[in-house]
Amino acid sequence: MQKRVLTGLAGAGVLAIALTGCVPNNAGGDALTVAITDTTCAVSAATATAGAVTFTASNTGTDVNEFEILAEDKLRIVGEKENITPGQTVSYVAQLQPGTYYTACKFQLVGAPIGLAKFTVTGKEAAVSADDKKLTDQAVTNYIAYIKSQVAELLPQVKAFTDAYAAGDDDTARKLFPTTRAFYERIEPTAEAFGDLDPKIDYREVDAVAEGLSWTGFHRIEKDLWAPAPDALNSDGTSATLNWAPSTPAERKTYADGLVKDTQTLFDLVSKSDFSVSIGDISNGAIGLLDEVATSKITGEEDWWSHTDLYDFAANVQGAEVAFGNVKDIASGKGAEGKKLVGDIDTEFTALQSLLAKYGSLDSGFVSYDQVTEAQRKELSDQVNALAEPLSQLTHTVLGVAK
Repeated sequence: MQKRVLTGLAGAGVLAIALTGCVPNNAGGDALTVAITDTTCAVSAATATAGAVTFTASNTGTDVNEFEILAEDKLRIVGEKENITPGQTVSYVAQLQPGTYYTACKFQLVGAPIGLAKFTVTGKEAAVSADDKKLTDQAVTNYIAYIKSQVAELLPQVKAFTDAYAAGDDDTARKLFPTTRAFYERIEPTAEAFGDLDPKIDYREVDAVAEGLSWTGFHRIEKDLWAPAPDALNSDGTSATLNWAPSTPAERKTYADGLVKDTQTLFDLVSKSDFSVSIGDISNGAIGLLDEVATSKITGEEDWWSHTDLYDFAANVQGAEVAFGNVKDIASGKGAEGKKLVGDIDTEFTALQSLLAKYGSLDSGFVSYDQVTEAQRKELSDQVNALAEPLSQLTHTVLGVAK
């Protein structure tokens, strides 16, 4: 899950990038604005017509914020744009079916929703050509199969990892930690859509504390495996040993069993016959995964104790590239601009993969991220930014929304 961006890192030479999109006009679907402050979240209209709806969100507050679209149950997230920084205006396109939704913001990406408001989508689903429908159906089918395959591989890996951790075999558990997480990081936006499941699996300590939640999952185990020195600090600058101590054998078993249980829940959810995603979910998932890289992997805050951030970085990029690959034929079919966009995205993905290869691979292992210099992190940031610019236009193109 995307966590709060660390403040102060930019001054240390680390770039924390938030993906921005081109601001569309009204052609190709409803276009609404979202005025965001620290305490308010005002959408310019409470209704929209089914199809592609563009939300242009402006944050005039003092810190990072997030815009969310919730299902009628107010729990399931059907769309979100995270890490909207102060003074920033971003564009987010959601493909919405007729029905009742709720819009809200989340100041600093944590806590209760702000400005929760009912949002109604009327009309019928927009008609698409037979060719577009065929490509869309195939893309959705292929991407669902990919999600299911990744979670199916994740589950036994989590069991092996947690078995080693619970048994006190820390050498084996440390070895399995980054490679196990790769399966999760490739499809992370899917888990984020299931309410509190991602927080249980992947919250960092500072995020759990900020939201008053019990801290569980991968990162709770990570801190045991790479136990901090007495004078070490958490990513937010607080003492690493404040309200924390190494887990007892009984506590290790509890955390291990909990992670297996939550991963099993994720497996069960994506294995249901009615599990599906929209074409917009796929293209926005590609954008969201790169945003994950920009806001937590580049900074080194994700795997604060293990410094295995490059494994997560690589897996996020792989997942984004798979999502893009599933919709690139649709984007290419949108005329000369679509073909150019696909070419630009392909070029930048290749450049980013080549740059990452300097530091290792998921198969052979990556260098520890604390050995990557600020200059090297900036180089990685610059290439992520180079990919972010064309990728941010992907959903607009796929859904046929003018920019």
